[in-house]
Amino acid sequence: MNNSVTNTVRLLGAGLRALLVLTLVTGVIYPLVVTGIAQGLFHDKANGSEIKADGKVVGSSLIGQQGYSLTYFQPRPANGLGTNSVNTRYKLILSGATNLAADSKVLLKQVEDAKAKVVKDNSVPGYTVRPAQVPADAVTSSGSGLDPAISPEYAELQVHRVAARNGLSVAAVDKLVKDHTEGRTLGFIGEPRVNVLELNIALKDLAAKQ
Repeated sequence: MNNSVTNTVRLLGAGLRALLVLTLVTGVIYPLVVTGIAQGLFHDKANGSEIKADGKVVGSSLIGQQGYSLTYFQPRPANGLGTNSVNTRYKLILSGATNLAADSKVLLKQVEDAKAKVVKDNSVPGYTVRPAQVPADAVTSSGSGLDPAISPEYAELQVHRVAARNGLSVAAVDKLVKDHTEGRTLGFIGEPRVNVLELNIALKDLAAKQ
């Protein structure tokens, strides 16, 4: 009987020590090491790839935002997002695609309506947008609905409208787009792109200087 109690106590003590050691290693030391490496080598990415303007965080370079006025460059549509009444800044509660089939009449109607709006919004005196000029990313949402970037073609399509609304020259706004156009990752991954939030911050700064 005494041996049984002794063995039980010994096993419980060993289990408790193992629990404490593993808790310390996996719950304290490992997270601190990983966090330290991330903060030291990838500080910006580890903190959410934040974008700041006027000393304040205004978003992330990885998350697209909706609701820009026509004074600014417009992002891709976000038809797959759900809405909520809590986070009114981003007005979404989930991300995702529309899950509509390619031959869906609903999807076709969304694309047609979006194309008509792009043509109307971006046609200004002296510059008329033709439907054939509208790129696919201007009328379709990404898989997540949160794509932060647009194609250089869609950005160029908006240059005349943005220039007119901000009292800027077309050449100045066009240069702004080209300066913010990123190439393919590592030269071959993905497509050239323009981050809409970063571009709009630069546009705001340029307009303020005029």
